[in-house]
Amino acid sequence: MLRTANIGVCDIREAAARERAASTAGNRPLFYFRFGVDQALPQERRTPVTPSSSSRYHRRRSSGSRDERYRSDVHTEAVQAALAKHKERKMAVPMPSKRRSLVVQTSMDAYTPPDTSSGSEDEGSVQGDSQGTPTSSQGSINMEHWISQAIHGSTTSTTSSSSTQSGGSGAAHRLADVMAQTHIDVTTYTSEHSIQVERPQGSTSRVAPKYGNAELMETGDGVPVSSRVSAKIQQLVNTLKRPKRPPLREFFVDDFEELLEVQQPDPNQPKPEGAQMLAMRGEQLGVVTNWPPSLEAALQRWGTISPKAPCLTTMDTNGKPLYILTYGKLWTRSMKVAYNILHKLGTKQEPMVRPGDRVTLVFPNNDPAAFMVAFYGCLLAEVVPVPIEVPLTRKDAGSQQIGFLLGSCGVTVALTSDACHKGLPKSPTGEIPQFKGWPKLLWFVTESKHLSKPPRDWFPHIKDANNDTAYIEYKTCKDGSVLGVTVTRIALLTHCQALTQACGYTEAETIVNVLDFKKDVGLWHGILTSVMNMMHVISIPYSLMKVNPLSWIQKVCQYKAKVACVKSRDMHWALVAHRDQRDINLSSLRMLIVADGANPWSISSCDAFLNVFQSKGLRQEVICPCASSPEALTVAIRRPTDDSNQPPGRGVLSMHGLTYGVIRVDSEEKLSVLTVQDVGLVMPGAIMCSVKPDGIPQLCKTDEIGELCVCAIATGTSYYGLSGMTKNTFEVFPMTSSGGPITEYPFIRTGLLGFIGPGGLVFVIGKMDGLMVVSGRRHNADDIVATALAVEPMKFVYRGRIAVFSVSVLHDERIVIVAEQRPDSTEEDSFQWMSRVLQAIDSIHQVGVYCLALVPANTLPKTPLGGIHLSETKQLFLEGSLHPCNVLMCPHTCVTNLPKPRQKQPEIGPASVMVGNLVSGKRIAQASGRDLGQIEDNDQARKFLFLSEVLQWRAQTTPDHVLYTLLNCRGTIANSLTCVQLHKRAEKIAVMLMERGHLQDGDHVALVYPPGIDLIAAFYGCLYAGCVPITVRPPHPQNIATTLPTVKMIVEVSRSACLMTTQLICKLLRSREAAAAVDIRTWPPVLDTDDLPKKRPAQIYKPSNPETLAYLDFSVSTTGMLAGVKMSHAATSAFCRSIKLQCELYPSREVAICLDPYCGLGFVLWCLCSVYSGHQSILIPPSELETNPALWLLAVSQYKVRDTFCSYSVMELCTKGLGSQTESLKARGLDLSRVRTCVVVAEERPRIALTQSFSKLFKDLGLHPRAVSTSLGCRVNLAICLQGTSGPDPTTVYVDMRALRHDRVRLVERGSPHSLPLMESGKILPGVRIIIANPETKGPLGDSHLGEIWVHSTHNASGYFTIYGDESLQSDHFNSRLSFGDTQTIWARTGYLGFLRRTELTDANGERHDALYVVGALDEAMELRGMRYHPIDIETSVIRAHKSITECAVFTWTNLLVVVVELDGSEQEALDLVPLVTNVVLEEHYLIVGVVVVVDIGVIPINSRGEKQRMHLRDGFLADQLDPIYVAYNM
Repeated sequence: MLRTANIGVCDIREAAARERAASTAGNRPLFYFRFGVDQALPQERRTPVTPSSSSRYHRRRSSGSRDERYRSDVHTEAVQAALAKHKERKMAVPMPSKRRSLVVQTSMDAYTPPDTSSGSEDEGSVQGDSQGTPTSSQGSINMEHWISQAIHGSTTSTTSSSSTQSGGSGAAHRLADVMAQTHIDVTTYTSEHSIQVERPQGSTSRVAPKYGNAELMETGDGVPVSSRVSAKIQQLVNTLKRPKRPPLREFFVDDFEELLEVQQPDPNQPKPEGAQMLAMRGEQLGVVTNWPPSLEAALQRWGTISPKAPCLTTMDTNGKPLYILTYGKLWTRSMKVAYNILHKLGTKQEPMVRPGDRVTLVFPNNDPAAFMVAFYGCLLAEVVPVPIEVPLTRKDAGSQQIGFLLGSCGVTVALTSDACHKGLPKSPTGEIPQFKGWPKLLWFVTESKHLSKPPRDWFPHIKDANNDTAYIEYKTCKDGSVLGVTVTRIALLTHCQALTQACGYTEAETIVNVLDFKKDVGLWHGILTSVMNMMHVISIPYSLMKVNPLSWIQKVCQYKAKVACVKSRDMHWALVAHRDQRDINLSSLRMLIVADGANPWSISSCDAFLNVFQSKGLRQEVICPCASSPEALTVAIRRPTDDSNQPPGRGVLSMHGLTYGVIRVDSEEKLSVLTVQDVGLVMPGAIMCSVKPDGIPQLCKTDEIGELCVCAIATGTSYYGLSGMTKNTFEVFPMTSSGGPITEYPFIRTGLLGFIGPGGLVFVIGKMDGLMVVSGRRHNADDIVATALAVEPMKFVYRGRIAVFSVSVLHDERIVIVAEQRPDSTEEDSFQWMSRVLQAIDSIHQVGVYCLALVPANTLPKTPLGGIHLSETKQLFLEGSLHPCNVLMCPHTCVTNLPKPRQKQPEIGPASVMVGNLVSGKRIAQASGRDLGQIEDNDQARKFLFLSEVLQWRAQTTPDHVLYTLLNCRGTIANSLTCVQLHKRAEKIAVMLMERGHLQDGDHVALVYPPGIDLIAAFYGCLYAGCVPITVRPPHPQNIATTLPTVKMIVEVSRSACLMTTQLICKLLRSREAAAAVDIRTWPPVLDTDDLPKKRPAQIYKPSNPETLAYLDFSVSTTGMLAGVKMSHAATSAFCRSIKLQCELYPSREVAICLDPYCGLGFVLWCLCSVYSGHQSILIPPSELETNPALWLLAVSQYKVRDTFCSYSVMELCTKGLGSQTESLKARGLDLSRVRTCVVVAEERPRIALTQSFSKLFKDLGLHPRAVSTSLGCRVNLAICLQGTSGPDPTTVYVDMRALRHDRVRLVERGSPHSLPLMESGKILPGVRIIIANPETKGPLGDSHLGEIWVHSTHNASGYFTIYGDESLQSDHFNSRLSFGDTQTIWARTGYLGFLRRTELTDANGERHDALYVVGALDEAMELRGMRYHPIDIETSVIRAHKSITECAVFTWTNLLVVVVELDGSEQEALDLVPLVTNVVLEEHYLIVGVVVVVDIGVIPINSRGEKQRMHLRDGFLADQLDPIYVAYNM
């Protein structure tokens, strides 16, 4: 057969000849290195000079398992050249920060040496003591050096240190040095700052983090100095500023839908130009006269004619023949097995196995004889064998899927050998446990001694091959599922005939088999075709190969074998171990079958092997790569020829062209080429064509890559039990361009990508399973692996343990690379290597890597033969349980299909808005609570203008009525106050202020008390003395350093003339710890109210005007701003009246309050409302719940309370702390059925998830789900909304989150994608009016439009209290007017975005109810890509991403999104979170995360209202004060 197959490359023989001539002339070694040639070239112009095509395979690289498949020296040079290019573009990649403990844990001691016991097929380390190959105990041997020594035939010691570069490559060495220093600027920081802080384990109480004052450390442009973190962020920003990819194209943004950019096809992309291909026919299947009619017939013939002929020789681990199975023994033993399967399992009436049933074969890799006997036993018994791997543990990677296959095949019996049966895991009773996902199996041992002899008259029924299933071969898919490919008896026979003809097999030939004999090429040649031709198989077990990689070559010499079946890995190992052994002679070989010849990267092993062993009698034409697939069996095989003048086919293809599925022959000057060798011709009796990989099976053009399809008898026929998948794979009718099928017979998809070249030679460039389609271009996982492995130096990862797969993020595939890191590599080294891999892949494949992760040695899931289990690895990655020790994410460079940044439209004028609203029939969004003037009630307190007067009146009329009851942590009454007691106590405090404090009326007094009765008495004491009280949270005794400065700040900013407190806090303020935190000499006079004077004041102060100041309310906002607002007497009384009416509070009522009493509505409910309305307040300090989480609910139940108020932190504490105790609480008599309103006091969007889980959890204890609601307050008005007793229940709507980003409200159905539930923030209080205004133009907005909530009310605060008196801010926030419409009313701006929506419900006064929905605070919102994001939305997504994320906070810094997550788990899980957080934010918010910070529980600061202090967190992060577990800077 003519072979005109040299595609675009000079003849390898000429090259070799030139090479030899050159070497003899210059007397230099045969092997030289790429950069050894061009040392003379000047540094700048060092373009890679490509050597002749044989020399490029000479370079050997360090051993490893997958490398033999992926090593091509030309490729290595291409990668080096590409990286050299990068060194001009100096790229700064900020290195992740890692906590010391995390680095220590991933050190040398934490590892076991790479596992070599599990028979790992693709394991790199060639081990052994006897053969002189290095063992793992010798440490990290530099394989490069060792191999080059071995190949040069030198005998010097091989354990050179790992620092030496590849022998003979001085220039390469220098280049590596240059690159290491210049091309990538990895910032490394010493970790002297990251001192480990011991945190008590298990305590969830939040220790306020120690943050410095961030203002001190910012430069003029807002970049902090002296901070490692901000330096790294700056570096990241600078790197990201560089134009990396072409800028995003303009594309259409629909009014609501943010369209992701659709990748436009590149107009310059290569397109196929050839004619339509023709299907290729193999030679005729020859007819042999005495050919047996079936395989069993062949066995019978040889077993009876030549019973002494050897069939199979097995080896032990020393390479000695262990056992010789003759054809006679094979025949008699198989008959015995067949008889026992059919007659000795079950009963005579009910046999367990009948002809046609499936049984599984479980045999280890070192026992081919037992397997062969069992397999032929099954064929003779007409049962269907399903060979599988031995399950080693109950949790083998992929073992569950094998179980599903066995279950779907209806397998109930497993045949196994004695040794294997003994080695299976056993339960204590000695039974083999059921493996996860497996059916219940009867284990049946096939050794002869355990079997009954068949009677003399019994004989197996041997008939001609037919369409019954002969065996089922398992196949693992890309997603990890396992399918069974059925092969019929006729296909089996025909396949043996086709192989016999293609390989020219003759009787009694000897064949050496290194492959797995249970499936694929090893089964077809070593078990089936060998018996057909009475051949003698020498089986080399994998365990022997690990000890002695040369064993197969030695056996070829010893037995003068004609044929050997190997993988390129075995050739590579032999090269590595070869030491110029003199007795090697391979001239007997007429055929060396390379089973993985379809992997394009096998070519380098073939060439290198030929180069070394040509001198040992190996002929070039002997090497026969073949291509196979489980579905199509042997697809193509190179025929052994006697004509050594006929060179093999070879193609050098442009990798860029291949990504578009186009064949472009490339001159070898380019960096990115793929060199492929042919896998021979189509099989005898088969037709082959290639079809487009996706869509309808249309024939490819001649210069197009497609999926190879085969039409033949000798193929699989179906996936067992899966008719739909079978149809798509086994029943394909290729179409011509005109639309007609090319034959009436179905073709089978082989799963191989390739083309048919000149002369009918078949070329394979990859597998469908390894295909990753990124932005419309096709990349092969194997090619990416090859590029990663070509990045020198390889000291940091194990070659054979790299997994490449793609994950779908944001509507495109993203490439992920996971590799096992060597235990001795440092963080910096690994990170350097990772960044170089990214650059190499970017240069050579023009594709970005989304994530590169390194995991500790031996942690990736393995297949039974030791390769990396891809789908399990991908699964672990997506679940966040891969536990990497290094991660580098590159979303900024990979994700190019984000929506276009939003361009703000020029605002429309007021008039057109009015007209627009009128035209669309929209009403202006405004609403109000009930009118205070209209409500008639017998409110006695109304006659008094001042709260101090109300208290005096109550002390006279109802002196013994209890107003306040304070509970301690045991739930017993710690203290209580009646009207008269409170009045008398207040009088004494007033005397103290006037006499000891010498205060005038109008002076400010700071009240520093723990939550309780003293605080209330002190407040009224101030009113009685005419002073202005300011309530201040006392410093935390365990955390004075961070809490005392806040106290000092409020005291100073409020200009307090004096400070009142308890004796205990008095001492604390003057303690040594306090002196370390603040200047204690500058405190104002401190009065201790535990020691009160006995007398009454001469008179009680009465203010002259209700508009004068009653008290100051100071609060730190979530953005870290301290703001004090002024509350007048009139506003205070109006506020109390409004709450009284809304909640229907009367003296006979009891209200439970579990809130912090220092600001906002919490303070008003704790101190003021009871005095005004006369109801009894049961006070529960929230801090007491830390010791007794059930305290609040038990009090509510015990006092039969109808109304209760709490904060989110209290609700969260109950939900988390009492989740498992509802039964025991029920037993203690906890009953919440009387609760009518349970209001969460808040200044934020309602946390609907928390309120719902609280309602659900306590539903069993009688809590009505409708009882739980929220309130809304802010600085300008301390309570705008509060769910009252009457009126409709709070409603929930679902809005589109994407529309919200564009400041629009779009209502959607519950559960629709991107929907966000918003709960109404309670009912608008009486006397409050609300309007929604545009925050920029100040114009009113229509119903259901998003805008700023403005409020007008008699209880608005009257302004900010500041030292500076910032008038513009004051007037803007408290005295704003609309720009059109009602321009007279004065409104206060709340700073919250929200919308009003008129509902179908009716209010108490019969009107339709207007619901107010809060979306978020304006000053918390983040502007990113022109859109407005609310931190809580991103945080909610992130918390859902992984079970170990307990809390999350986000903020922006220099336009980068920083995500801080608290990890509840081991520090090893920290790095798992980085890809998950990045993915979820991309998917749900179309944002790229810049920095991911993983911290301990309790690091995110939270204020008393349970709100996250994101700006404090930001300052702490930038000042390096968080002690993070891990900080990842996404590229």
